[in-house]
Amino acid sequence: MSSDDPFEVSESDFDSEVLKSELPVVVDFWAEWCAPCRMVAPLMEEIARDFAGQVRVAKVNVDDNRDIATRFSIMSIPTVMLFRGGEPVKQVVGALPKDMLLRELGLTRGQD
Repeated sequence: MSSDDPFEVSESDFDSEVLKSELPVVVDFWAEWCAPCRMVAPLMEEIARDFAGQVRVAKVNVDDNRDIATRFSIMSIPTVMLFRGGEPVKQVVGALPKDMLLRELGLTRGQD
């Protein structure tokens, strides 16, 4: 399967890595110049580690992949979206604490 680390996706592999994934995929839409995005990055690493084998975590640099950002109407960053079965099912805009982010995305561990 995939590594625990968040992986970068681009125009060329977004559909195959995110939309066609058998597992749900958390996608972090970010940019290098975005300070709140830097606060979210460590949370994405934690989520990838905590939910390994249950969800995948991808990152999309919106400056390098404007078409993906436009396709999913990303107007502000950071935006974190949960894709399941090829469809976006949850979206969180802004930097939230980990517990709030998980709750908004509907992610729970094990028997929680």
